[in-house]
Amino acid sequence: MNPTDMKTTTPWHLARRAAGMNPSAIREILKITERPGILNFAGGLPSPDTFPVEAMRAACATVLGEGSAIARPALQYAASEGLAELRQWVAAEMATHGAQVSPDQVLITTGSQQGLDLIAKVLIDEGAPVLVETPTYLGALQAFMPMQPAIASVASDDQGVQPEALRAQLASMSEPPRFMYLLPNFQNPTGRTMPEARRQAVLAVCREKGLPIVEDNPYGELWFDQPTPAPLLARWPEGVIYLGSFSKILAPGLRLGYVIAPPELYPKLLQAKQAADLHTPGFNQRVVVEVLKNDFLLRHVPGIRALYKSQRDAMLDALEQHMAGLDVQWTQPQGGMFVWLRLPEGLDAQALLPQAVEAGMAYVPGAPFYAHEPDRRTLRLSFVTSTTAQIEQGMAALARVVRQAVS
Repeated sequence: MNPTDMKTTTPWHLARRAAGMNPSAIREILKITERPGILNFAGGLPSPDTFPVEAMRAACATVLGEGSAIARPALQYAASEGLAELRQWVAAEMATHGAQVSPDQVLITTGSQQGLDLIAKVLIDEGAPVLVETPTYLGALQAFMPMQPAIASVASDDQGVQPEALRAQLASMSEPPRFMYLLPNFQNPTGRTMPEARRQAVLAVCREKGLPIVEDNPYGELWFDQPTPAPLLARWPEGVIYLGSFSKILAPGLRLGYVIAPPELYPKLLQAKQAADLHTPGFNQRVVVEVLKNDFLLRHVPGIRALYKSQRDAMLDALEQHMAGLDVQWTQPQGGMFVWLRLPEGLDAQALLPQAVEAGMAYVPGAPFYAHEPDRRTLRLSFVTSTTAQIEQGMAALARVVRQAVS
């Protein structure tokens, strides 16, 4: 909406930056999936079957139990930086991945989405260049756009950003980008992962050109067969801001994430956090600290991986069976939650969505994930909230729609 779009009877006048705020295409589509009988492959929601309800219940009882010394502090205002014990846990966890960071570099956020918002406020001026992958996470574009940057997409393939395309992009720009935003592990929306050689090549260009990186890693622990390569943060700590989340390994309703920032940037991110919400809910932080004790995640996360791998396998098998003979391509994710699919030439995933819904299933068209020149043949499928039978039924329905569209 532009300021002139508002009714003339209102006394309110929108800021120009509000024109850059748009509704989430995913959340608009989720309204469709609320209809009875629609199989939902659109939402990027973790499976509720993975939520550790009993552990959370026990942790809540510990925090608020009779005689608890932390009951009242848990319900009080808290430090903007986040609970010290949780920041220490994050720093220790990053050390296991080869990244040596101080707890003083960790800022607890209200979901990692808030981290993107804080980074945008602190680092982006109007017209400032920002680089993203092709395609990229829709939520990052939503966080960045109100700051009115000049978003530039870097050519990418099934291994992520292409180093030579990045080099050429930088050579063509009159102003150095503020940063490049990357999701190296099981990217949303494509599910792709940057292999070790590609990480080294991309990082070499960034270090040579002095291009900072915002590394977003909400899915990194959801690997199926082997762990992901070391984070970019471990390789260039002064040039990387790292985003992490508890949403995919515990529960998204807690709204707990974190930013790891170089010491010189941390104070400004903290000030932006204070202006946004003072602090992330202290009660949630204390509950999670209790849950994380005694290496809980070492026992909990393997179960998530096993479940998601079986669902991934079911989707790939169903696509192989039902898309036979069609010019349809899809990714083979080694972790995470998503399969990225490309329809036959001449089809538009957005235009085809109503027919898919009529057939009983929903997906997210790929176009909103592109900053520029979208590939309208693409769409995203999430496999983690559906049963094997539902996946089979949904992919069969999608195949029927595609066959009808190309006939």
